[in-house]
Amino acid sequence: MLHAADLRGLARLGIDAVTGVTDVVEGMHAAIAQPSWPLGPAGPARTRGLTGFVYRTVRGTTRAVGTGLDAVLGGVGAAAARGASGHGPSVRREALLAALNGVWGDHLVATGNPLAIPMTLRVDGRVIDPAMGPSHGDGRRLLLMVHGLCMNDLQWRRNGHDHGAMLAEAGGWTTLHVHYNTGRHIADNGRALDALLEDLLARWPVTVESIAIVGHSMGGLVARSACHAAAEAGHRWPASLSAMVFLGTPHHGAPLERLGHVVDRTLGASPYAAPLARLGRARSAGITDLRHGLLRDEDRAGDDRFAHAHDTRVPTPLPAGVPVYLVAATTAERVGGRRDTWVGDGMVPLASALGEHPDPAFALGVPRARRLVVASANHWDLLEHPEVAARLRRWLGGPARLTPPAPAAAR
Repeated sequence: MLHAADLRGLARLGIDAVTGVTDVVEGMHAAIAQPSWPLGPAGPARTRGLTGFVYRTVRGTTRAVGTGLDAVLGGVGAAAARGASGHGPSVRREALLAALNGVWGDHLVATGNPLAIPMTLRVDGRVIDPAMGPSHGDGRRLLLMVHGLCMNDLQWRRNGHDHGAMLAEAGGWTTLHVHYNTGRHIADNGRALDALLEDLLARWPVTVESIAIVGHSMGGLVARSACHAAAEAGHRWPASLSAMVFLGTPHHGAPLERLGHVVDRTLGASPYAAPLARLGRARSAGITDLRHGLLRDEDRAGDDRFAHAHDTRVPTPLPAGVPVYLVAATTAERVGGRRDTWVGDGMVPLASALGEHPDPAFALGVPRARRLVVASANHWDLLEHPEVAARLRRWLGGPARLTPPAPAAAR
């Protein structure tokens, strides 16, 4: 169920979309009005004279309507907040907001849109106050679950299984979920997570003996970025870090985003198609960071995140002395074919999920004994696959009491 503030945010996003489409249409109009060669640099993005006046009027009217809607919905939202009933989170609403943040999250932050998700620690979909202590377990062993792109903390539960809940029961962990805007730069989310964990330790009323992190997809990159940020800042929480588990994390990027970059460049090669490239460039900074798995500010060469097709990263090693475990999947029935290289789990190639790289400076070097590859599985199957669950129990403590696992291959 959507809240009044959500309607206000959606209205703002709709106004932004109409304005953006108007810009695209005007750009195409300008290209047609001033014919040029099919290939070459783009011409003016704006039209002139009466035509330009019409487009400016459309934009001005759209913004005026948006201002009026924002004022009305702002008042409705304030009234609704005063009468809020405190119902639990809506799974559908959380999924919608997570998807919007994944695709346009940086834009939502830049425009002050109330749909932007702040980074918080949650349990059962509710934000926790660290000073209140654990709601389950003794709070001495903390397990942090960090979700992936366009997802939220409630989506760790898939087909009745939840890795975090399983490990809380089997291994005595106090499980906390990180909820965040996946459309922001990974480095920005890494710094936010670092600050969140440092604050957690400062306010947590129980002495923390160990912290384990399980990251799915982009969540693993955010966790690695947080470790780097903590080392730079000299923070103390990494001293309690006892294990990191990465499920389908694109340590060296994902080919789908690299394909998106190729489409951008192809459209930009023609002055007639160049305005359409602006639609693709609306995708979030979080998505473009997945092109090569950018973890830190230094990984970005310049301010234009659409300019570079090549890998511009600085090597960022795993935190020293912390056991690291990698889980990857392939949709193929057997490991070792071409599908592993190009498709992997449908989102992340096998080599990227396993941290393998021809340059030793970028290779993660995780021992084979700490890696698992499951066959006939996709990116999201990692959230419920019985072999993954069994291996998590082995790595993070607690006896395995599962049904016989599906076929898997270790590598």
